[in-house]
Amino acid sequence: MGTLSDILHATWLIILVVLFFNFMIFVHELGHFLAGKWRGAYIDRFQIWFGKPLWKKKIAGVQWGIGWIPAGGFVSLPQLESMEGIEGRADVPAGLQPLKALDKMIIAAAGPLFSLLLAYAFAVVVWIAGNPEMQPIPPQVGYVAPGSPAEKVGILPGDTILTVDGKAVSQWTGRLEGVHELIALSEGARIRLSIARPGVPEPLRIESGYELPQKKWWQRQGMRGMGFMPASPAVVGEVHPNSPAALAGLKSNQRIIALNGQPVYSPLSVMRASEKGEPMQLTVAAPDGTHLQLTVQPRIPDNWKGLPGATPLLGFSWQREPVHVTMEHPTPQQQVNLSLRWMYDTLKKICAPGSSVKMEHLSGPVGIGSYIYRMMEAGEGIGWRLALWFAVVLNVNLAVLNILPLPVVDGGHVTLGLIEMLRGKPVSGRFLEWIMTAFIFLIFAFFIFVTFKDVGDMVGGSSEPPSLPAPIFQAQ
Repeated sequence: MGTLSDILHATWLIILVVLFFNFMIFVHELGHFLAGKWRGAYIDRFQIWFGKPLWKKKIAGVQWGIGWIPAGGFVSLPQLESMEGIEGRADVPAGLQPLKALDKMIIAAAGPLFSLLLAYAFAVVVWIAGNPEMQPIPPQVGYVAPGSPAEKVGILPGDTILTVDGKAVSQWTGRLEGVHELIALSEGARIRLSIARPGVPEPLRIESGYELPQKKWWQRQGMRGMGFMPASPAVVGEVHPNSPAALAGLKSNQRIIALNGQPVYSPLSVMRASEKGEPMQLTVAAPDGTHLQLTVQPRIPDNWKGLPGATPLLGFSWQREPVHVTMEHPTPQQQVNLSLRWMYDTLKKICAPGSSVKMEHLSGPVGIGSYIYRMMEAGEGIGWRLALWFAVVLNVNLAVLNILPLPVVDGGHVTLGLIEMLRGKPVSGRFLEWIMTAFIFLIFAFFIFVTFKDVGDMVGGSSEPPSLPAPIFQAQ
């Protein structure tokens, strides 16, 4: 019953994502449609998605339809430049007169304008309903992986990151301003850090290299990292019966504060130490404030013996920290400004020669849809708010990208209309047709490329560690 419920829930979320995504496309194309009606243009078709229509119906002389290629949409306006390579051949009535240059510019610009207006509409809802913000994770290092760039330059658990490449940080991740994002988006061969270390009066200046996670060829290249993780309390959750932890007297809700005399800043330190199978001296703080000294001998669970990937365990789960969510109410203009800044920073990093961010890190409809799906899974009262906030970012991106003066997109039509206005006659000829066709192929090639990467990231690779059954310890 639970499986059927999960399937129905996932199906419903997928339907919502598809409707949500295509509503934004519809509004963009509605801008072209209404502007075309206003300026007296002949409209042949209004179609969501490309390709041969799976469904179509003619209403008031306009064919409305849904194509079979699930990406984008279009309003066929034959009096603009030819778009047969994308939209197919239009049914043009005899004696159709060309539009004025100003009319072409207004019709072309209406799509991006409607996307921007929709962004503001979503932003008003976010302003009223609130944008969920998770409690920031402090920029303190909890675990440093052996052999990592962070270990090689002497970064230690307990260090607090103050700046990354000269930019002050106050949290581990968030809004492209945390430690994680600034390292991932850094440029050049070295990353400059300023850190505060317990017992050291002055901040330490450190320069470090970075590492890129190994990915399969069908996946996107991983982002830069230094091999450290943020600090988090090592609080014991459920203790398994007959486990080494149970035999040593470890109990739920106790916090491990030291391992072999060294402070513990992350559960990862305890987990990696237990995998060695050597006796561990733990200093434990009970909920009443008392401290205990315990000796624990990790061992492999009895039902894991002989299984690949089996390592010694202490025999308990970790207690998850409660997630504190607050509601922020940024104004619509603040939301649009932030979206524009994110877009500018992303494009700047893609163009920077010393950056690891490439065109492959952009997402197509599949990746965007997957991202919205994960947001909607966040829980009642949070998921839809996150999706609305992301809709602001998406529509701002849609408006800006479409108004760029490039062939095929709306900005290209505006540019051609402006040139026609200045020249006194429309731009025509085989060269323009060749340019338009070339950009059509480039756009579809890029769409296929990023979709391939989107699917590759969702499928993953075979490098994941083998899954093991729940550990069982027999009485000894």
